[in-house]
Amino acid sequence: MDNKKSVGRRAFEWFDAQLPIVTWLDHVVGTKYAAPRNLNYFWNFGALAGIMLVIMIATGIFLAMAYTPHVDHAFDSVERIMRDVNSGWLLRYMHANGASFMFIAVYIHIFRGLYYGSYKAPRQVLWWLGIILLICMMAAAFTGYVLPWGQMSFWAATVITNLFSAIPVIGESITSWLWGGFSVDNPTLNRFFALHFLLPFVIVGVVVLHVWALHIPGSNNPLGIDASGPNDKVPFHPYYTVKDVFGLGVFLLIFFAIVFWAPNFLGHPDNYIQADPFVTPSHIVPEWYFLMFYAILRAIPDKLLGVIAMFGAIFVLFVLPWLDTSRIRSGTFRPVFKIFFWILVADCILLTYCGAALAEGIPLLLSRIGTFWYFFHFLFILPVIGWIEVPNPIPESISASVTSKRAD
Repeated sequence: MDNKKSVGRRAFEWFDAQLPIVTWLDHVVGTKYAAPRNLNYFWNFGALAGIMLVIMIATGIFLAMAYTPHVDHAFDSVERIMRDVNSGWLLRYMHANGASFMFIAVYIHIFRGLYYGSYKAPRQVLWWLGIILLICMMAAAFTGYVLPWGQMSFWAATVITNLFSAIPVIGESITSWLWGGFSVDNPTLNRFFALHFLLPFVIVGVVVLHVWALHIPGSNNPLGIDASGPNDKVPFHPYYTVKDVFGLGVFLLIFFAIVFWAPNFLGHPDNYIQADPFVTPSHIVPEWYFLMFYAILRAIPDKLLGVIAMFGAIFVLFVLPWLDTSRIRSGTFRPVFKIFFWILVADCILLTYCGAALAEGIPLLLSRIGTFWYFFHFLFILPVIGWIEVPNPIPESISASVTSKRAD
């Protein structure tokens, strides 16, 4: 037995010396990577988003095997997947709801970064890569939403692609290129299918860069102070792998509860009607994770300014490290910042509600107020708070904070 173990060990060392996958993983998420000892469960959501990405790619590949990207057959091929393909209903429901759960994980991950100052130096490039990931996810989700070729798929594609025509000089050319013709038709569906299949692998590449950029300065933590001494850190494995597995279990319980018992809860019923270019739905709305940006678009009566505001709501996050003038990273020690952070969260929820409502009356007024506050928060409130706020005292180190809590 000892001889077999030694042979196996030698074989492993021979392989790992030439292709050190296990050694690399050990440095990334194993015993060789030391993480701050005070990470809470909000730090689970980056890993949860990565696992949902794997689920989306796996289910997407199997769905692509039975899908037909043609306007005359796409809707029927999706119905065939649901009825005739072995476990096709499960694959489709996992894929459709997986997009929602991936956005849930990513949005919580982003708001955690906003609260704990994960965008501040020396993690600006890490933050940029995270925003690029969000943009790629949005592109993948939008192109995927078109593929079932239901009523909402077709009209959402028509409305969103038409937005590019508002861009001066090159807008019409971009729109025609996206359409592949003079309107949303079969070339559009083929292009969106190709892009939807490609983008997840682009996302994987950016995720690798994101993780790489994370390991240069190391993880941020709830206190927002650097983990300097040996007592401030613990090996990632087994401490945080166990924590991630527990969080994954809870997350998947909720995910599969939706998949099995409420699979259409997060979708739109009009998408179970085949696309008809001659019948416009009474109310065109995107998926829920786009509603906030859709509300910003509709809040501004001018088409070009609305498009600029919608894209600006994302791109303002790129300059966030310089808009926040406070020297303190974590919102834990910033009493004024905390108040405005939760107002921002409430504002984003309000905009999501307004995006689902008709663009008239009270919802339209609220969406305009919400849009103003969104940009006012980042462009005015954050810089001013950083100048005038008096933060609470910060612990000397992570270990000192932990030991003081235990003493209490």
